[in-house]
Formats: sequence, structure tokens, C-alpha cells
Amino acid sequence: MKYLLAIFISILIISCGSDPIPKPKSYLKLQYPEKSYQKLNTECPYTFEFSKYANISLTENCWAKIEYPELKATIHITYRPIENNLNEILKEVEKLTFEHTVKADVINSVPYENFQKKVYGKLYNVEGNVATNVQFRVTDSVKHVLSGALYFYVKPNYDSILPAVKYVEKDIMHLVETLEWK
Repeated sequence: MKYLLAIFISILIISCGSDPIPKPKSYLKLQYPEKSYQKLNTECPYTFEFSKYANISLTENCWAKIEYPELKATIHITYRPIENNLNEILKEVEKLTFEHTVKADVINSVPYENFQKKVYGKLYNVEGNVATNVQFRVTDSVKHVLSGALYFYVKPNYDSILPAVKYVEKDIMHLVETLEWK
């Protein structure tokens, strides 16, 4: 019995030490690869540069999917030829963007114009817990309209996916800036 009491007191004395120190706050550290791009070469009536860290697939009608497997994200791109229906196409694309008004906190649009390449459009940044936080549309105003939307394969939680949204948004801006019509 004295032996057990001695062990108990020894454990009690050893376990008592200095005052506890709280652990510092931890922060999420996200590291994305450096930006690097490759040119899309297809029979489609457009070409652009896209991230080397993404996979691209095209359909017969020149619609595209740019997938980011590491981010669980995809940019869905739709191509539409203009057949005297430019306003109708642009209204349809804009309607899809503003359907997010119910859940969106803010919808910002940034115009884009490149007169030399004849590329005119808008980039939409949709803030809030919505299905697509970044959308774009570009046209040459005569023959072509290209529109796209960024989707993540997770439940939309804007605060959580914001760093990934900003990372892919830069790739979308690069895509638009390097877009050329054939």
C-alpha cells in the first residue's frame, strides 16, 4: 500500500509543472502552383491560353470544360455562333448570371475591350454562397460569343472557397486576355 501511495504522489509531482501556455492561433495556408499557361490548338473558331495545371476537353460544337482536379473546380465554356441574334444570346447569358441574385450578396461586372483582337466582354464576380462565383462572356460582335462559368464540386461556402475562386479568376482573366478569333 505504501508502494502505491509513493507511485501516486510521484506521478502527481511529476505532472505538476509550469503554467499552461495557450497555443497560438492556427491559420490555413493554401499554396497554389505558380501560374503557367499553354495555348489551346483546335479546329474551333477561337483560341486562348489556359493553365498547365488544368485539363481541357472539347465537344463537337466547340463547348469546353477546363477542369482543375486539385481544386475540384471546372470552368464550363459555351460557344455560340452569331446568326443575327447577338442581343438574344447576350440577354440569355446575362439572365443566367443574374439568376444568382437570390443567393448572391453582390454581383460586380468588369468590362473588357481589346479593339485590336476584336474581343469585347464582361467578367462577372458573384459574391456569396452561389453555384458560380465567376462568369464571363466575350464576343467579336459579329460572328462569335463565348461564355463561361466557374463551378466547384463542393457545397457553396464563399468564405471557404474564396482563395480558390481568386486563383482561378486570374486564369479566367488570362484566358479572356489571350482569346483570339480565327
